Amino acid sequence: MQENQERNTFLYDLIILGASGFTGRYVVKEALRFLDHPPLKTLALAGRNPTKLTQTLRWASHPNPPPRIPVLTFNTSDPQSLLSLCQQTKLVLNCVGPFRLYGEPVVAACVETGCDYLDICGEPEFMERMEAKYGEKAAETGSLIISACGFDSVPAELGLMFNSRQWVEPAVPNRVEAYLSLESEKRIAGNFGTYESAVLGVANVESLQELRRSRPRRARPVIPGPTPPKGPLIEHQKKIGVWAVKLPSADSIVVRRTLASVTENPGGLPGVNESVEQIEKREAFWSTVKPAYFGVKIGSKSVLGVLRFITVGVIMGLLGKTAVGRWLLLNFPSIFSLGWFRKKGPSDDEVRSASFKMWFVGHGFSNGSLASQGNRKPDMEIITRVMGPEIGYLTTPIILLQCALILLIQRENLPRGGVLTPGIVFGPTDLQERLQENGISFDIISKTALSP
Repeated sequence: MQENQERNTFLYDLIILGASGFTGRYVVKEALRFLDHPPLKTLALAGRNPTKLTQTLRWASHPNPPPRIPVLTFNTSDPQSLLSLCQQTKLVLNCVGPFRLYGEPVVAACVETGCDYLDICGEPEFMERMEAKYGEKAAETGSLIISACGFDSVPAELGLMFNSRQWVEPAVPNRVEAYLSLESEKRIAGNFGTYESAVLGVANVESLQELRRSRPRRARPVIPGPTPPKGPLIEHQKKIGVWAVKLPSADSIVVRRTLASVTENPGGLPGVNESVEQIEKREAFWSTVKPAYFGVKIGSKSVLGVLRFITVGVIMGLLGKTAVGRWLLLNFPSIFSLGWFRKKGPSDDEVRSASFKMWFVGHGFSNGSLASQGNRKPDMEIITRVMGPEIGYLTTPIILLQCALILLIQRENLPRGGVLTPGIVFGPTDLQERLQENGISFDIISKTALSP
C-alpha cells in the first residue's frame, strides 16, 4: 500500500461500506454534497446487495438524477474481497454495524493494506479490542483507524475540549458533566443498530473487563482538586432545565482514552510530514486543553422522562444477560424500549423534526492554587453547549464526512498510523469550525463565580 500511495494509483478517494443501511444511506446523501469538489473527486459505494445500493443512490440524489458512482460488492466474511476493496481507495467509511459482529474484518483489511479507516461505532469493547489487536501494526503500515466519528463520540470530545479551553489561566477545571437532551416536534425514534449494539454490549461486559485487565494501564492525567462526589441517582440541573440520570455510553470512555493519549504525549501526536508552523499550532492547541473528570448524563424536561430512561436501562440490563432475553429485546424492540426503537427506523419527517442539545457544565477553580487547599470546593462554573440536528441520521453523517474531508486534505498533518480516538487526531484541526459551518453549533452559555 505504501508503494501505491507513492504512485498515487487509487481509483477512489473514499469508499462507503454499508451504504444501504439506515445510517449508511444518509452518509451517502451527505457525501454527494461534496462530490466533485476537492478533495472528494471519486467515490464508490460497497455492500452485499448491488440492487439496494443502487436504490440508495437514487434516494440520496433525489430530486436530481443519480450520479455515475461505482457500486462494489463485498462481504465481511470474505477477507479477499475486503483486501481488494481497500487496495482501491485512500479511505474507508464503515457504516456496517454492530461492529463487534462485522467490524473486525474491515479493520484487519485496512491495516494490512495501509488504508485509512473511519467508522461510526459507539461500542467500547470493539474499539478497545481493535486498539489492542491492531494498534502496533496499524502504526507500522501507516493505517489510521479511527472509530466513533459520529455522534458517538465527537460532540462529547470536542465539547469537552471547547469547555476546557474557556478556563483561561490561572483558572482550572475540576470536572465537566455533559447533559444530553434529545428533542423533537414529533416522536423521538432511535436507530435500531444503536439499540442492537447496546443489547450486545450488555452481553459482552465481562469480555470488556477481561480485556482491560489484560492490558497495561494507561497514563492518567493530573486533575486539580478533589475527586467529585458521586451525587444522586436522579439530578435536577436547574440552570439548564433538565432532570438527568447517568448515561452508560461510549463518550466518557473515548474521552478518557484521548486524555490518556495527551498525558502520554503532551504536545499531541506528530503528523506524517508537518511543517514547523503546523507543529507549533498543534502544540499550542494542546497547551490550552486542560484535563477534567468527565461524565455523561441523559436529560429530560420532566422527572417522568428520566424514570422512563431508567426503566428501559433496567429492562436491557436484565434481559441482555441471557440468550433468551436478548432474543426478546432484538425481536420486539418497540415493546422493550417503550417505543424509542423500532426495526424499521424513523421516518424522514421524524428525522427532520429531531435535534439535540448537549450541555457541558464545568466546575473548577478561579486560581489553580486553590485546588491544592485541602478539600476546597470549586468556586467557578462555566457552561457551554453543543447543539445540532437529529443525532443518528443527520449529525452523524455530517461529522463523519467532515472527518473524512480533513483526513483527505490534511493527511500529512495527521499521525502516520495507529488505532486512535477522534479527539487526539482531529482536536487540533479545523473540525469544530467545519461542524459549525454545517449546522452543529458550539456556544458559551455562562461563566459564573460560585459561593463558597
